[in-house]
Amino acid sequence: MSPRTNDGEPEHERPEPGPASEDAAAVADLDVPESGTDSGADFDPGADSEAAEALEAVGSGTDEAGVRVAAVRRVGAAGRRWRRVQLGACAAMMAVGLTAGAIAIGAVRDGQAPQVATAAAVSPGLLASGDLDTAIAALQTHLRAQPKDFGSWATLGLAYVEQARTKGDPSRYPQAEQALKRSLSLKADNDQALAGRAALAAARHDFAGALKFADLALKQNPYSERALCSRVDALVELGRYDDAGKAVKLADQRRPGVPVFTRYAYVHELRGDVTTARRVLERALSASTTPGDISYVAAQLGQLAWNQGRYEEALTYYARALAADDTYLPALEGRARAQAASGQRAEAIKGLETVVARYPLPGPLVALGELYEARGAQGDEEKARNQYALVDAWTAIARANGVNVDLDTALAAADHGDRATALRAARDDWSRRHTVHTADALAWALHVNGKDAEALTYARQATATGYRNASFLYHRGVIEKATGHPDDARTHLAAALKLNPGFSPLGAREARTALKTLEADK
Repeated sequence: MSPRTNDGEPEHERPEPGPASEDAAAVADLDVPESGTDSGADFDPGADSEAAEALEAVGSGTDEAGVRVAAVRRVGAAGRRWRRVQLGACAAMMAVGLTAGAIAIGAVRDGQAPQVATAAAVSPGLLASGDLDTAIAALQTHLRAQPKDFGSWATLGLAYVEQARTKGDPSRYPQAEQALKRSLSLKADNDQALAGRAALAAARHDFAGALKFADLALKQNPYSERALCSRVDALVELGRYDDAGKAVKLADQRRPGVPVFTRYAYVHELRGDVTTARRVLERALSASTTPGDISYVAAQLGQLAWNQGRYEEALTYYARALAADDTYLPALEGRARAQAASGQRAEAIKGLETVVARYPLPGPLVALGELYEARGAQGDEEKARNQYALVDAWTAIARANGVNVDLDTALAAADHGDRATALRAARDDWSRRHTVHTADALAWALHVNGKDAEALTYARQATATGYRNASFLYHRGVIEKATGHPDDARTHLAAALKLNPGFSPLGAREARTALKTLEADK
């Protein structure tokens, strides 16, 4: 693979200034909240009528972004009042945003997420030369002066997608959609906006839509880095791994660089080729120069090391990521998980409390709840329940902003919520895509609903690619034990604990108990 090349995308002509009234009004509609606005505060939708009205407004389907943003602000204000009364310093009920991830989608119990969740919607360095909010403000100022600049509208749309990822605010997605549509209305079929639509669709987990828009963008510009990357993400998330492998090789030929390298690594990891994945990520890190790229790739290496049970190595990479950007959420969350697996429970709890106080997302919420349960101190049971309850609030906000959250719902509800809901969500997700993560979620949801014979088929599919994931192995072992396959169960439970003995505060403990029972029954 070759080093990062020049941009390679055709430059677009900057349009002449034109009538600004209609377009300037559109810019005003897309303004971000004031600096310091807490749009991720906690709340109980049933505890405050204003909050309930705000939620209804967010989900009302209005096309006016200003209404949505105002609703989210009202929810946050209501949540802060409720938090002071009910939970004090505990992270509260409104959980917004996703991340793809490493922080939002994927196996909640072990922290591993599909790549689209961890990957930035745009190149991590593209909008990271300065503060993202400042960059967006500068774009808005420019568009007030030159509202016919379709390229800047496309960039603004992508910036909103990136802001949703980094700030945990899905209200940015309707704003991104409006900006991207305006770009296309000014210049139909411009590849920047089409690539932006692909990134937005992927962020909302509409992977069929992401593939469609990526292909349209590549027809206009075969060298569009964003479109090439979004196409890989979409194929991975649709479970088309062979096609994803071909797509990432093509992307590497056309636009080698950090965004492509990280996807190349993930495709190999899904096939069980951890050695190649690590080598490619290390090369990507050596090629990284901006703080955004460094923190992004170092966190990816930390996640890869943690998933293989190499906790000290993971902590080293997370430290490097945080040295580049001490606010980088995936690194903060990953460091806490590695600390928990290393026996540093107090530090892990403190770290995750900091994460969910800023961005209450499903992954860290569940991880923190399980750490409370594992600690078992006075009040911890209630604290854990509070964390699990927040996931429902997050899914409500995410759905209101066009995000498909079936996988998140299935994973969280199977262990800490309504089991029937978990199974329904898992089946719905499987009807759209056949990935290893969806197969695992469906297998586990079937298991907790007492349908182990059916679950075994999906548990085997989840591990069929060679993907080395301790949570998947644990789920398969438990299901094999329940279906009368003790030898296979021992094999997979032991493999899970050997691979990553701290993959989950509760899951690892349950795996050891099940394995001990099987050994005693031999």
